[in-house]
Amino acid sequence: QVQLVESGGGLVQAGGSLRLSCAASGLTFNRFSLGWFRQAPGKEREFVAGIRWFGGNTYYADSVKGRFTISRDNAKNTIYLQMNSLKPEDTAVYYCAATGPYNDPSSRAGEYGYWGQGTQVTVSS
Repeated sequence: QVQLVESGGGLVQAGGSLRLSCAASGLTFNRFSLGWFRQAPGKEREFVAGIRWFGGNTYYADSVKGRFTISRDNAKNTIYLQMNSLKPEDTAVYYCAATGPYNDPSSRAGEYGYWGQGTQVTVSS
């Protein structure tokens, strides 16, 4: 079955950096667009970034543009989220998600059929 496993979360001071990884298995990785979402306590899950299955086009939420970079390594079945200039408001559980095959990334969580278990990112002020 499809598995998405996130790693790389942790505690960092404001202004610092973290790199999240999401390793996928059980799917033909290069046919799937993937995304990162996050959910802070008491808030809805929100789109952070997405990367297309073909061509590698990337998409970002306005709140992270210029600070976060999503990338993928099809040889390793892994996507990454490089997070720089972190702010306390970036504190959340970060989730990796995959769409159906050949679908474009979306900012809507309902468009993703597969989810990881999440990794906590905490940014202290």
